[in-house]
Amino acid sequence: MDRLGSGDVLLFERFRFDLSGGDLFRLDEAGLAAPVEIGSRALGLLRLLVERPGKLISKDAIMEAVWPRMVVEEGNLTVQISALRRILDQNREQGSCIQTVPGRGYRFVAPVMRVEPAASLISELQSGNGNGGSIAGNGQSRDPVAPDQIGGIPELHASRTRHRFWGGVIATVVGAFVLVAAVAVGIWYLPWPGDSHPAPRLSIVVLPFANLGNDPEQQYFVDGVTEDLTIDLSRIADMFVISRNTAFTYRNKSVDTKQIGHQLRVRYVLEGTVRRSGNQVRVTAQLIDAATDAHLWAQRFDGDTRDLLGLQDEITNQIAVALNIKLVDAEAVRPNEHPDALDYILRGRAAAAKGTARENTAEAITLFERALALDPRSVEAQSRLSGQLVQRAIIGVTDSAAADIARAEGLVGQALAASPRDWYPHHVKGQVLRAQGRCEEAIPEYEAALAFNRNAVNTLNSLSWCKLLTGSIEEIIPLEKQAIRLSPRDPAVGFWYGAIGFVHLLQSRTDEAILWLEKARTVLPGVPHAYLASAYALGGQTERAAAELAEARRLSGDNRYSSIARLRVAGLSGSGTWGVPKVRALFEATYFAGLRKAGVPDE
Repeated sequence: MDRLGSGDVLLFERFRFDLSGGDLFRLDEAGLAAPVEIGSRALGLLRLLVERPGKLISKDAIMEAVWPRMVVEEGNLTVQISALRRILDQNREQGSCIQTVPGRGYRFVAPVMRVEPAASLISELQSGNGNGGSIAGNGQSRDPVAPDQIGGIPELHASRTRHRFWGGVIATVVGAFVLVAAVAVGIWYLPWPGDSHPAPRLSIVVLPFANLGNDPEQQYFVDGVTEDLTIDLSRIADMFVISRNTAFTYRNKSVDTKQIGHQLRVRYVLEGTVRRSGNQVRVTAQLIDAATDAHLWAQRFDGDTRDLLGLQDEITNQIAVALNIKLVDAEAVRPNEHPDALDYILRGRAAAAKGTARENTAEAITLFERALALDPRSVEAQSRLSGQLVQRAIIGVTDSAAADIARAEGLVGQALAASPRDWYPHHVKGQVLRAQGRCEEAIPEYEAALAFNRNAVNTLNSLSWCKLLTGSIEEIIPLEKQAIRLSPRDPAVGFWYGAIGFVHLLQSRTDEAILWLEKARTVLPGVPHAYLASAYALGGQTERAAAELAEARRLSGDNRYSSIARLRVAGLSGSGTWGVPKVRALFEATYFAGLRKAGVPDE
């Protein structure tokens, strides 16, 4: 029972897969072949599945084979499986040819037949062989591969196999000529008339950035920006990203955005330029709606070239973070008469991005609940709902904090069990542990989230709070400033300003604390009122302190600011703790002292 050879051609479900060339073709009724547009990751995944038909392949094995030596979240695998199903399952009546085994992996269940490449088949035709079953290069019959075994199937009667065999032969030979002709005239993509499916909702191609300086020595930097962006965008949940190899076929070609969107079946196109002048480099990027050619977002980045790799990282990270927000917003407002789970997830994410006010959180929770009702196994719905439940408990805008935390813990446990390589469930698990006052345990979860997604800016903020409570106060401001650099226009940037201001308050730098806290209040009203009340009071501004305290009490959902004793029970940001002894001493000497001056009684 030998394994399928790497030089073989595989026939299945009206498709032909040339393993040696890595090309997939669709066969029509006459056996004629047309190339199928498919990303390199999806193609690698397909090869892994069809070379082992009927065999269960674990998620870990797939991740290792398709993304070797890379740390990516499991959501990328889901995206690639969906992409394959859109191609392979078109007009299929028996369900998907890729079977999901929940919590374990995937299995290719359609019959697979192996034949030799085009050159061998032509030779067989010329020699007169080809009047029986599937012919191998050595003249021996090779049978179709059934879903549950690779070999050993009884030979079928010639009358039943002749039509299938000749269809495969014709498809292989003609397909080879079609491909050669396409290359000869410079056509790398041939649209298939039957491909009428709409583009995936979060789908994008990063076109090669243009080198405006025409400096060949700068080209590696320009290409690095394109490649890093492609990788970073693939980390976004539910994002379908065209591979770098396909995107680079458009280098130096004049093709309009609508045509690219149609050819690659993507909704969005990201393009940009790089210009270098002396030690300075300017990178511009713009996001375009492929269907309408409308420009949705544009940004410019300037930096010093003395650390090109560091500059490349910072620029690509910033673009990826900004696009994550912009793409979700764009998809959330698209009309849909029959919303599915992903629609509700995207709308929920957009609602959550509006801020942490009670009404925003409530709206996001409602939308994630709807998504979970439609797809109870959705890791994204489980973790996003869990994240909002624990978030409102942490910031004190709920009347049922204990119940919210308990439900969040159960939901994120399910999400992690199903998708241990996904960054967001790790982030939410950290949030749950933080809300339970278990920051020592939360820190590794946040660090795992950052390992899977280096651009997880909200994780940086949450990690900094746990670093504070565990005594590493000197690490907080660098973490928060890193988040600000990555996403300076982020809806949550007010939290990061507030954290910096709060650290200054604890270290008795009152003027700097007020500066950062006022900045936080400007961009995210409602967050730093209690901290400002303390800082103003310590600075002798009693009227301002009283006004901020009144606002903090009005917005609080648990009456924590009615007394110092009640606040101690609540803990920092709803964590139930004020940290290790040296940190508690800082709170007593600064934050609590200022609140007392602002008018908060001890009991």
